[in-house]
Amino acid sequence: MPSQRKHPARHTAPAAAPAGVVYGLLADAPRWPVLLPSYVHVERVDFDGAQDSLRLWHLRHGQVRCVLARRVLHPRERRIDFELTDPLLPGAPTHGSWNVSPQGGGRCLVTLCQDAAAASGQGPDMLEAQVRAQLAAVVEAAERWDRLDELLLSFEDSLHVTGSPEIVYDFLYRIADWADLVPHVERAEVTEDVPGVQRAVLHTSDPGTGDTGVVESVRLCFPAAGRIVHKQTVTPDPVAAHYGEWSLEPDASGVRVACTHQVMLREATPAPGAGARPADARRHVREWLGRTSTEALTLARWHAESALRRLR
Repeated sequence: MPSQRKHPARHTAPAAAPAGVVYGLLADAPRWPVLLPSYVHVERVDFDGAQDSLRLWHLRHGQVRCVLARRVLHPRERRIDFELTDPLLPGAPTHGSWNVSPQGGGRCLVTLCQDAAAASGQGPDMLEAQVRAQLAAVVEAAERWDRLDELLLSFEDSLHVTGSPEIVYDFLYRIADWADLVPHVERAEVTEDVPGVQRAVLHTSDPGTGDTGVVESVRLCFPAAGRIVHKQTVTPDPVAAHYGEWSLEPDASGVRVACTHQVMLREATPAPGAGARPADARRHVREWLGRTSTEALTLARWHAESALRRLR
């Protein structure tokens, strides 16, 4: 069988960050959704310390695509070799590598090479643009390395529900109904062209400040696992990126329901109603997102426990 024609692309960009920092960002794929705009969710399927397998959900031309990745990590050489397979395009894998070269003075060069089969649906111009965009996003994220302690915020809100996990999950899944059920949601527009992949536009209001806004997000629903992950694609100030997950853990008396948040703050953007210090923005976002997620959690519990009372 003749070999498939390939479209190669190779680009290099300087980064004002140590080589070890950039390599660490590339190796730690599960953190990409909060650091790199195009990634919605990353699951590490297996990892033996030198090789890993990933499921990557990312936005491509406005559509959510899932690809499978196999990677070989070379920390000493600061190189990662990868192969990407799109289940919708079997037999047309994309091969490539990331290389990070120290340049001294806390700087480095980052190179992305990608070699896609012609049958992959990526023409030469499209592949070139994709490689340049990926490289630029990694460099931009890496160059914030010395400010990430101030800009990144992670937290969780949870409660226990004495009721059916299925009813709790159904409430969280039916985000289209939240305008009638959740006080901070004024209007919800939801599409689900692919089962389990929701695009949601929520028109919200913050009772604490009176501010209104529009939030757009992608939600990946995994009912068998009791999980819904979400990545905001349009965020209100002072949030630059917001990635989170609703998760259910059934137990003997009901279910523990948790909402986790990973947030990247915008730089030098004052929080509404607060000062311009990073600490003010962190406190505002923690209180605001905590209030809205706790509101939804409380209503989910009310629905599940009310259903249980009716059965009794």
